[in-house]
Amino acid sequence: MNDAELVQEPRRRDPEGRRAAIIEAARQTFTERGYARTTLREVARRAGVTHGLITRHFSSKERLFLAAVPGNRDLERVAAGDPATLPDRIAHAFVLRMETDAAGDPLIALLRSAASDEQAAARLLVAMQEYSAAVYRSVLTPGEPAASDDDLDIRVALVGSQLIGVAFSRYIARTEPLASMPPDRLTEHLIRILRHVLFG
Repeated sequence: MNDAELVQEPRRRDPEGRRAAIIEAARQTFTERGYARTTLREVARRAGVTHGLITRHFSSKERLFLAAVPGNRDLERVAAGDPATLPDRIAHAFVLRMETDAAGDPLIALLRSAASDEQAAARLLVAMQEYSAAVYRSVLTPGEPAASDDDLDIRVALVGSQLIGVAFSRYIARTEPLASMPPDRLTEHLIRILRHVLFG
């Protein structure tokens, strides 16, 4: 038995270990190749598992991306807390994440993938919006069924659009006045805007 077999054998008996290996391989592959150029087969090869096992755990590349990349992966932790201060937590987490590692952020991956594969970017955006809506709903209206006039999905989409716009202007195009704005001031503006979007 060679070294590769010795490494992979415990994973076959350890579902959590295999899941962790898939997520780590996905994180590395998405970072190196970008969202559009990453394939599930490449992730499977790096993780030492089958393509079928990845689809069994995550169902799609979009879902794997959400599980592997910081930002989406940490959304439940960021959102948890007092509903009244949800905009504050979103803004603080977004700015901190982007200032720390914009290149690895899911919004940057989304924007870059749109340039080469619009359909892939659209599928990823839908998955991100659905996940965000579910998380925000669990904080803003926990345990309540959606009312007939519920527009939370629209408000969540507007939050995402605001963050995507800031990500593009500040971290990709680097246009003023956002490019050189101090992070704390950017956070203050985002809190005010997101509060208006979420609460009116």
